[in-house]
Amino acid sequence: MEAADISLNTAERAHCALLRAPTTRLNMNRLHLLRHAKSAAKEKMEDRERPLSRRGRETARRIARHLPAKLGAIDLVLCSSARRTRETMELVLPELTPRPRVVIEEGLYLAPHQDLAARLRRLDPTDANVLMIGHNPGLHELAVALADRNSPDFHKLATGKFPTAALVSFLVADWATLGYSLHALETYQTPESLLGEEG
Repeated sequence: MEAADISLNTAERAHCALLRAPTTRLNMNRLHLLRHAKSAAKEKMEDRERPLSRRGRETARRIARHLPAKLGAIDLVLCSSARRTRETMELVLPELTPRPRVVIEEGLYLAPHQDLAARLRRLDPTDANVLMIGHNPGLHELAVALADRNSPDFHKLATGKFPTAALVSFLVADWATLGYSLHALETYQTPESLLGEEG
C-alpha cells in the first residue's frame, strides 16, 4: 500500500511539472490584457462611476491606433462594467476591424486575478483572439502569474508597474487550462514605451 502511494505521488509530481512547462505549439489562442486608461480623481463619486480624464482619453486614442497591428482581428472583448473601462473600450473599438463581439461583465470589476483566470477558462474555443479590459491589481497579478519566466519582457512586467493603458499579450494553447501552464509573453507595452516606438 505504501509503495502504491509513493508511485501515485511521483506520477502526480510529474504531471504537475508537465503542466507548468511553457506552452510552445503553433496555432494557439491569443490573450490580450489591457488596463483602462487614466481616470479622473475620485472626488465625491462612486469608484465605478469615475470617467476617463482628458489625458486618459488622449492616451487611449493613441494606444488604439496601434492595436490592429499588434492584436490582429479580435473575436471577443471582455470588459469590466466600470465607467473608466467602458470608456476605454469605446475609444478602442473604432480601430478594430472587423468589429468584435463585446461582453460587459460586472464580475470583472476590481476582480482578483484568480477570478479573472476562472472567467477566461470558460471562453468558447471558437474565440481564438480575446481582449480583456480591466483593473489593477488583478490584471497585473494575472499577467505575472501567466507569463513564461523566460520571455524577454518578463522581468520588466514582474518588477515594474502595470500603468494605466498598459497592454500585455500571451499565447494560450487551450482556454480550459489557462493558468495551469506558463504562457509565452508576446508583447508588453506601456504608453511610455509606445512613445519610444513612435520616435
